Amino acid sequence: MSDYTTQELIQILANERRACLQGQRLNLAVKASGNFVIDKYLKIEGLQKFTAYQDFKAAVHRYQRENNVSGIVWRQLTVKGKTLSYPEVDAQLIAVQSDIELLKNFKAHIIAFWDEITVGMDIYLSLNHGKDYRQIIPVDVKRIIYRAEWASLWKSENSNFLEIILQLGWGQPQEAAYRRGWPDSGSEYIHAVNPGNRPIC
Repeated sequence: MSDYTTQELIQILANERRACLQGQRLNLAVKASGNFVIDKYLKIEGLQKFTAYQDFKAAVHRYQRENNVSGIVWRQLTVKGKTLSYPEVDAQLIAVQSDIELLKNFKAHIIAFWDEITVGMDIYLSLNHGKDYRQIIPVDVKRIIYRAEWASLWKSENSNFLEIILQLGWGQPQEAAYRRGWPDSGSEYIHAVNPGNRPIC
């Protein structure tokens, strides 16, 4: 097998996902549960499509680990006229050990950018898997930053609203997003909004 790059793996997964969604790939081993109450709500073909893609993605992740293929893509975020380029693990890939080290090394740059662009904004901590928020102060954020291994950023913006989200995580980023890998992997989400607004993401 030839060596694939990060970008090639991303494209391969996108093509496979599309094929699975179109029903060109099914995991026929997935059957109904046998429970009438549950089965009447399940579409077996949908489960077969989903499972086929998950199986393929797991194979790509094995390939990444065995061949040390990075899952890092570089993002660029511009807020209030300031721009930061930073590494992030693609949502469909995993981080190999060198990726984790890069993320750890870049944490301070992301935090410095966050501190600069959120001056004067209200800060909220995401609670209950993003269903609720609690307003916090910068010293609370510093405590969470201290415990985190790596950081990531994104924003939601329209003509009269700006929300900047700081993800502070540890462990494998793919496992951290939805606490699938808890407690070895996880993350906290900090939301900055203009005064008087509440987070919406």
